[in-house]
Amino acid sequence: MDKAQIIDGKAYAEGLRARVARDVQILSNTHGLTPGLGVVLVGDDPASQIYVRNKGVQAVQAGMRSFETRLPADATLEEVLGAVRAFNADPSVHGFLVQLPLPKHLPEAEILEAIDPAKDADGIHLINAGLLASGLDGAAPCTPVGCILLIKHIRGNNLSGLEAVVIGRSNIVGKPVAQLLLRENCTVTIAHSRTRDLAAVCRRADILIAAVGQPELVRGDWIKPGATVIDVGVNRLPAPEKGVGKTRLVGDVCFAEALEVAGAVTPVPGGVGPMTIACLLRATLIAACRQNEIVVPEI
Repeated sequence: MDKAQIIDGKAYAEGLRARVARDVQILSNTHGLTPGLGVVLVGDDPASQIYVRNKGVQAVQAGMRSFETRLPADATLEEVLGAVRAFNADPSVHGFLVQLPLPKHLPEAEILEAIDPAKDADGIHLINAGLLASGLDGAAPCTPVGCILLIKHIRGNNLSGLEAVVIGRSNIVGKPVAQLLLRENCTVTIAHSRTRDLAAVCRRADILIAAVGQPELVRGDWIKPGATVIDVGVNRLPAPEKGVGKTRLVGDVCFAEALEVAGAVTPVPGGVGPMTIACLLRATLIAACRQNEIVVPEI
């Protein structure tokens, strides 16, 4: 059997950003409307700072307006809610998010629920979660959307009848990606830490999505020959061969073993990761169209 196809998420994300930029330009030329993406960043977490900077750069490259509100780590709840309300009220901001994690003294759920669901760029508001669970139109979390786009890129748009297994039941990835797969008429199993004989469950899957945060949990003999494997995990392991204190990134799937069995598999890094910001831009474009009663383009 030939080795699995490596799914190049970086290349696909680049193409998606280009399509978004094209449609942003059309929207601007036709309707005089420029989508705006906002971010509320609280504190000085280094990873969050890098991520927010990348969002801003990519938004501008796509022809969008980028907005940032930065607050200190000791910001009060009212200060953060004030920033959220300001974006809710600003007609030039069509989608925004509150960057996570928040400092521990802030109530995450209360802050996220203050976001206007129509401007919820990352699909985490309870109303959008309910719409997704009900099979209705609403914003969906960007990483799960990216997973579905990569799966369709490999298997085509018709996923009807395929058996999908999702390892992980988080509100950020596991549950919403399962709902999106159901929308595509897949037969979906959500597996987790209490699942009996997890390996046997995984072996049934035509589509296997791993999102549990356990490095290289999924072994080659867990994978159905020819399956499409989407690895959402990002884990750091010691890499003494690179030097003292160095680490390497691995996913939730043992990539080398998956290459020998799967039909296609995402690498870590370079698989699902690049899709998240690209899908955030896509979501902001869609939100801008919906808020202005403009037909949403096929992206």
